[in-house]
Amino acid sequence: MTARPRLSLLVALLLTALAVVAGSGVADRLGSGGWQDPTAESTYATKALEREFPASQPNLLLLVDSGRAAVDAPSVAAEAKRLAARLATEPGVTGVGSYWESGAPGLRAADGHEALIAARITGDEKTASETLDRLAPSYRGTHGPVEIKVGGPVAVQHEMQTTIREDLTRAEVIALPVTLVLLVMVFGSAIAALLPLGVGIVAILGTNAVLRGLTEFTDVSVFAMNLTTALGLGLAIDYALFIVRRFREELATGAGPVTAVGTTLRTAGRTVLFSSLTVAVSLAAMLLFPQYFLRSFAYAGIAVVLLAAASALILLPAALVLLGHRVNSLDLRRLFRRGEPRTSGDGAAWGRMASLVMRRAPVFAVATTVGLIVLGLPFLGVKFGTADDRQLPSGAVSHVVQQHIRDGFPGSPGGGLEILAEGRATEAQYAAYKSRIAALPGALRVDGPLVKGDAAYFTVQPRGEAVGDGAQRLVRELRATDAPFGTAVTGTAAVLVDSKHAIADRLPWAAAFIAIVTLLLVFLLTGSVLIPVQAVLLNALSLTAMFGAVVWVFQDGHLSGLLGFTSPGSVETTLPVLMFCVAFGLSMDYGVFLLSRMKEEYDRTGDHRESVRFGLQRTGGLITAAAVILAVVMVAIGTSRVTNTKMLGLGIALAVLMDAMVVRSLLVPAVMRLTGRATWWAPAPLRRFHDRFGLSEGETPERAATKEGERGAPSEEADDRDRDKAEVRG
Repeated sequence: MTARPRLSLLVALLLTALAVVAGSGVADRLGSGGWQDPTAESTYATKALEREFPASQPNLLLLVDSGRAAVDAPSVAAEAKRLAARLATEPGVTGVGSYWESGAPGLRAADGHEALIAARITGDEKTASETLDRLAPSYRGTHGPVEIKVGGPVAVQHEMQTTIREDLTRAEVIALPVTLVLLVMVFGSAIAALLPLGVGIVAILGTNAVLRGLTEFTDVSVFAMNLTTALGLGLAIDYALFIVRRFREELATGAGPVTAVGTTLRTAGRTVLFSSLTVAVSLAAMLLFPQYFLRSFAYAGIAVVLLAAASALILLPAALVLLGHRVNSLDLRRLFRRGEPRTSGDGAAWGRMASLVMRRAPVFAVATTVGLIVLGLPFLGVKFGTADDRQLPSGAVSHVVQQHIRDGFPGSPGGGLEILAEGRATEAQYAAYKSRIAALPGALRVDGPLVKGDAAYFTVQPRGEAVGDGAQRLVRELRATDAPFGTAVTGTAAVLVDSKHAIADRLPWAAAFIAIVTLLLVFLLTGSVLIPVQAVLLNALSLTAMFGAVVWVFQDGHLSGLLGFTSPGSVETTLPVLMFCVAFGLSMDYGVFLLSRMKEEYDRTGDHRESVRFGLQRTGGLITAAAVILAVVMVAIGTSRVTNTKMLGLGIALAVLMDAMVVRSLLVPAVMRLTGRATWWAPAPLRRFHDRFGLSEGETPERAATKEGERGAPSEEADDRDRDKAEVRG
C-alpha cells in the first residue's frame, strides 16, 4: 500500500463506488420486526392460524369514526359495509370482518362513535408494505358520513420503517458537520480531520452493500442501519484518530513518512487490529440468539467494524504516505492561540491526574465503584415488554389508531390470546376444554371454537393488561391445561413469554463467549493473567449507568416530555442484550487503546506505576476525544422519533462517556495501582505461550532510545516507582 499509494487509493475509490451501487435501495429491503423467536410455539401457532384462519390474525385495522352519529346509524352502517365489501375484493387481502358484520362488542368503542373493520394483508413484510402503500390512500380520509384512519400491526411496521429512514438521514446531516468540527479541534489540521471521516464513509458504504447482499438470504432489521452509521463513523474515527495521532508523533521526532507509517502500523496498527477483534467478538455474540432483530445487528456490526479497521490499516497508510508532513496543513487552531503549538500527544495534565489517582487509589476505587453501582440500581426494577405502536411519535397515525383502541374499546382488541387446536375432536371435547380454560383465574372471556377440518381456534381475553404479569401467567397456565388434542398458544403475551425464554436460555452462552474470547485477546495483548479479568469486570461495571438510565428514563417515563417519547412502561426484551453487546465492545475498544500504551512502557522500563501514568498521559486525551465524538454520533441517532432507536443512541452515548471519563480515567489507574506488581504476572507456561503467540505494541531499540527523553514522572513519586520496580523484578 505504501509502495504504490496512488494506485491503492484509486482501487479503493472504485470499490467504494461499486459499494454505493450495490448498497442502493437497501433500506427498502429491510424489515421492521424480528423480535420473535422463529422456533417458538407462539410463532408456529401464528403461522398456522394465518394459513387456516386468516381472520384470527388481522394486521390491518380501519378505525371508522362516525362523528356525532352512532355507529349503528343506517347511513354509517351502509357506508361501513360498503367499505368492508370493497376491501374484501382487494388483491392480497383476506379475512375481512367488521363490527357491522359480526356484531362483536370488542369491535365497537364504548362511546358508540367508533368501530373497526379488520383484515389481513398476506405475504412477507415487504409485500405487505407494498400492499398497504397501494390501499391506504384510497381508504383513509372521509367517506360519506364516516372518517377512516388506517392502523394495525402492518401500518405500525410500515410507519416505523419510514420514520427510521427519515431520522437516519437527519442524524447523518447532524453528525457529519459536528464531527468534522470536533476533529478539527482535536487535530488542529483540517487535512488530518478529513481522514477519519473518509475512513468512516468507506466503512458505512461498504456495510450497506453487505447488508443488501444479506437480504437475498435472510431477514435483516431496518434498525441495523442506525448501528451501521453510528459504528461506521464512531469506530472509523477512533481507529483513524489513533493511527494519525501516532503518525504525527513519529513525524515530530524526525522520521520520514514511510518510516513513520511503518512504526505507526507496528504499534498503533496492532492495537487497532486487537481493538476491532474485541468489538467484533462482542457483536458476534448476538448471532447466538434466534431473533433476527439481534442477528441483524451482528451482521451490520461485524461488517462495519472489520471494514473500518481494514480502511484504517490499509487505505489510511497510503493516504499518509502521500500527505507526509502536509498532514499538519491548514492548522486552524493557530487563529486562536499564541506562541508555538504544543507537541502532539503531550498530555501532561493526564499524567498528573494519573499520579493523583494512584496516590489516593483506595479512595478513587471505592468512590467510583459505589457511584456506578448506585447509578445502576433502577435496573433492578426493569419490566420487559414487546415493541408496539408506542415506539412511534404520539402524532403518528398508526399510533393514534392503536391508542384509540386501547383507551376506548373493551377487552383490548388485538391483545387477546389465540389457542390453535389441532387434531380431530367432538363438540363435547371442545366444550369441555373451553370450560377448563374459562375457569382459569386470569381468563376474562373465552370465544370459540371456530372449526375448520381437523383444526380449530379459541380466543381468550386476559384480565388486566394485554402483556402484564397476569397475561403472561395465563399463557403458562393455558399451555399446562390438558386437552384431548394438540394445542399451541400465541398472542402478544405469548410472544413475550417465548422471547424472554429464548433470551434467558442463550444469555449465559453469549456472556461466556464474550468473556472467554475477550480474556484470550487481552491476554495475547498484555501477557498478564490479571489484566484481562480486570478488563472484563471493569467494562461490565462501566455499563451500569446506561442500564439504570434506560429504566429510569424510558421505562418509568422520566424526561419523556423533554426527550419527546411515549413510555410504554416496559423495556423491549432484546434491547438490553443489544445495548450490552455494543457498549461492551466499545468499552473494550478504549480499554485496548489504554492498555497497549501501558504495556509498551512497561516492556521498556519494567516500572509499573510509570507505565500506568505514561499510558494515561498518552491516551487519556485521545480516548476522551474519541468518546465525545462517538457520543455526538450516538446522540444524533438518539434524536430519532422511534423510542427504541432513541434509547439505543442515548444509552450508548452515556455508556461511552462514563467509560472514558470515569472508568478509564479514574477506576482503571486506581485498581492497577492497588494490584501492584501482580498486575503483569502470568505463570511460566502462559508466559511462554505469550512470548510465542502474543502481539503487543513494540518498537525497535533505536526508536525506543530516541524517546528516552520524552518520558518522565513527577519527582515526588520516584521512591514509589523504585519500590514497584524492585517488587516486579523480585
